[in-house]
Amino acid sequence: MTILRGRFTIMLIVSTADAVAVDRLRADLEGAGDQLGLDAVALSEVSDVDPESGPAPSHVVSVYGVDHPGIVHAVTSALAENGVNIIDLTTRLVGDEEGVPLYAMMMEVALPAELSAETVEQSLRVVREKQGVDLTISPLEQDVL
Repeated sequence: MTILRGRFTIMLIVSTADAVAVDRLRADLEGAGDQLGLDAVALSEVSDVDPESGPAPSHVVSVYGVDHPGIVHAVTSALAENGVNIIDLTTRLVGDEEGVPLYAMMMEVALPAELSAETVEQSLRVVREKQGVDLTISPLEQDVL
């Protein structure tokens, strides 16, 4: 769940019995969406994936700067060019209504084994300069509970 541009957004992954009629489920969900005034309801099958099989996050990328279009695209494109997998991404707009809003983005990322954080940081320097943002990458500290 999150708020995107002031809109509540949610994605659910659920398990159903094999005998569930997908067309009927889709119709029921769309009906519920109409009753609740939802903008969109989508249903698609998710193949069985072991949640432990994906890459573990190893670093945090933090971005702060005056809000403007293109920040997310520039940062994520630079990461993708290096084969970096984004595991989690959170954004916030902070600041009062009278001031200039500050855009904050934090990502947990998984670097490929052969890629150093220094190499990623070098490619992010270009983004930092072009976008006029503060941008850092640091090792993710794992908390063990």
